[in-house]
Amino acid sequence: MGDNHRMNVIAQVAALIAGLIHIMIFTMESVLFARPAVHGTFGVKASDLPAVRPWAFNQGFYNLFLALGALGGLLVVWTGPDSAGRAVVVFACASMLGAALVLLASNPKMVRAAAIQGLAPLIAVALAFL
Repeated sequence: MGDNHRMNVIAQVAALIAGLIHIMIFTMESVLFARPAVHGTFGVKASDLPAVRPWAFNQGFYNLFLALGALGGLLVVWTGPDSAGRAVVVFACASMLGAALVLLASNPKMVRAAAIQGLAPLIAVALAFL
């Protein structure tokens, strides 16, 4: 498949959604984490906030960088060589999917969070080469 074959539109939409979700996660972890409703979403008690906050801040930036990879890859798909953009999108989305699987494996009670984090990237990766 050369650059004459554009990346599947459903894969592109899924990658866009994945990027936006990961920007939301970044905002929760790195910007709004001190709010009780936000750190509570991650199962963190207020008494644990001083210890957990630096980790959440760092983790948020991981999510931001993955989002920027997916969105930047889409930009290249739309404006440059499709194959280069597709490679970046697939790498970013596969990394998001891997993180979701690690979350699920480490804490099966987090199935909802893992699904939110991993479903759109799964669709993007599965359909990227169709």
